[in-house]
Amino acid sequence: MSAVNIGVVTLFPEMLQPLCLGGVTARALEHGVLQMTTWNPREFATNRHRRVDDRPYGGGPGMVLMAAPLQAATRAARVALPRAPVVHLTPQGERLTQRLVHELSDNDELIFLCGRYEGIDERVVDLEVDRELSIGDYVLSGGELAAMVVVDAVARLLPGTLGCDASAGADSFEAGLLDHPHYTRPEVYGEREVPDVLLGGNHEAIRAWRLKEAIRRTWKRRPDLLEGATLNAEQAALLEAVRRED
Repeated sequence: MSAVNIGVVTLFPEMLQPLCLGGVTARALEHGVLQMTTWNPREFATNRHRRVDDRPYGGGPGMVLMAAPLQAATRAARVALPRAPVVHLTPQGERLTQRLVHELSDNDELIFLCGRYEGIDERVVDLEVDRELSIGDYVLSGGELAAMVVVDAVARLLPGTLGCDASAGADSFEAGLLDHPHYTRPEVYGEREVPDVLLGGNHEAIRAWRLKEAIRRTWKRRPDLLEGATLNAEQAALLEAVRRED
């Protein structure tokens, strides 16, 4: 894959500017493994004041994004990115996981649809959306921040984005576990010392320690990740050891 080309349908394209200013996504853009374009529904509004929202049928608070300008912007993005699935960022969507991030990164084109206000006209969802994703059980003012989260997560998996490509493979959730603890200089900080095993140079002992601590952290903080997980013999033995110790 040469690059992932991402389109974002948003009323506030300026909100995505920080992705270009630094960090992982800026590096991906600079290296050409990530490209990003925005489409603003307001530019597709045909009324005098370029209005894109209206009151909801049935009453209730807030405003709803109108179907026509939103669909027109989405279809313009589809013309530019014909192979892209349209992903709607919404609290009603499937919960984003690292597995889904990998699925998204397998596409060379993606379109993210960012809602606003009380939401978007459901007919646009019916006609244009291929997938709905949520980054958590809470509500944001719009889909832009969620889209930025997903773009960053995808960018980390693209070759040449991280300082070391192997780093992504060691992240939390990649092996179904949380990450192990990390330490760097100084060796003693605030009377707390780096674990001896990390200083001994025994790579097998270090690997086993890191795996055990990853299992310990997962068991304590996210036991749901271990429920129904398929563990190999070493992982199962380490989990049993952790349970006995704690």
